[in-house]
Amino acid sequence: MFIEVVKSKIHQVKVTEANLHYVGSITIDEDLMEAANVIENEKVQVLNINNGERLETYVIKGKRGSGEVCLNGPATHKVAVGDIIIIISYASLEFEEAKTFKPKKIFPNTETNSLK
Repeated sequence: MFIEVVKSKIHQVKVTEANLHYVGSITIDEDLMEAANVIENEKVQVLNINNGERLETYVIKGKRGSGEVCLNGPATHKVAVGDIIIIISYASLEFEEAKTFKPKKIFPNTETNSLK
């Protein structure tokens, strides 16, 4: 039996941009992606702390060290620049493996979206 568990979590980052006229996705600073063990094109869930919205999309690699967190396409209707969000990815694991799996969680600075 497989179950879904949290694989990665970027806890509380600030939305730096919202680009309606772009193919849907979320662009994330490559430093944040690496630190959280998230890869390009990975499916993620975005939770908006400011308004309670939740959505699913996929990741696009952003410029390293930029602090960029940009919602693109239709997702822009669910966030505003400056909103604080949580980004979560999940993995399907065998039940026994899931019992001992430890997700990668990072807690960036919400003002700069940096890890420092």
